Amino acid sequence: MAEKAPKVRRKKTTLGSYPFAAVVFSISVALFIIGLFGLIVMHATRLSEVIKEHIEIQIYLQRNIAAEDQVKIGQMLAITNYADAKPGSPGITFVSRDVAAKKFIEETGEDFITFLGENPLRDAYVLHVKPELSDAAHMQEIKAKLEQFPGVFEVEYVESLVNEVNNNISKIGMILICFAAVLLFTVVILIHNAIRMALFSQRFLIRSMQLVGAEPWFIISPFVSRAAWQGLLSGTIASLLLTMLIQYANSAIPELKFLQSAELIVMLLMCIIVAGCLISFLSAWWAVSRYLKLSLDELH
Repeated sequence: MAEKAPKVRRKKTTLGSYPFAAVVFSISVALFIIGLFGLIVMHATRLSEVIKEHIEIQIYLQRNIAAEDQVKIGQMLAITNYADAKPGSPGITFVSRDVAAKKFIEETGEDFITFLGENPLRDAYVLHVKPELSDAAHMQEIKAKLEQFPGVFEVEYVESLVNEVNNNISKIGMILICFAAVLLFTVVILIHNAIRMALFSQRFLIRSMQLVGAEPWFIISPFVSRAAWQGLLSGTIASLLLTMLIQYANSAIPELKFLQSAELIVMLLMCIIVAGCLISFLSAWWAVSRYLKLSLDELH
């Protein structure tokens, strides 16, 4: 009795179906990379702002200046709108010569007053400059104006620090912008190629549907819908991974919390999810539309 030939089970191919896990993994990795870079830019931007917020100008007063003249100078500084005023801090601090001497002695351990026989320091105002005015041009302008105040002996700030900070921030900003553009382009290409390679196995099914008279949108819609869901899932996975990374980094380096904004982080994570969905949708649209235009010979 002849043996029965084994049945060959044919895999049913459904329109719009293609490898799911591999595509989601590829898109998730790409989105995680761009999100990680976004976090780096966010922290670097905030760090530059913190550095600028700590730039100060010292306004030294003339010796033996009357108390009412000291008050007038403080009032004049307040109306200049140079100070980085915040709740609980006007941005302007008066430091008397006695307080300055005491602080210097505590820090250095040297009693220079006993050695010199007098206190050579001067009363001064310390002005915390607004971050947007901390560039070299504004600082020079502020210094020139403050030196014209009656009763002011000298105005000083660490000019080399200001120039160094602004030059480094400008250079780092340009590098980050260029790198961000290259990285974004690379991520888009990676996601696009992942979708396109996944759709490669569906090219003959697409042609078959086209030959039986199916409308282009009827053919395209299952692919773009699936791609959009994959992008949404991938963006969500990448956002979860970034959230876990942020929590781990904050536990390892608590100071990072001072450079973070919950609102900006939420916006970044939402952008990653939307970007994953949008890029996947457009990539699937482009790939299927391309296969619809190819001849049968070009499909092989």
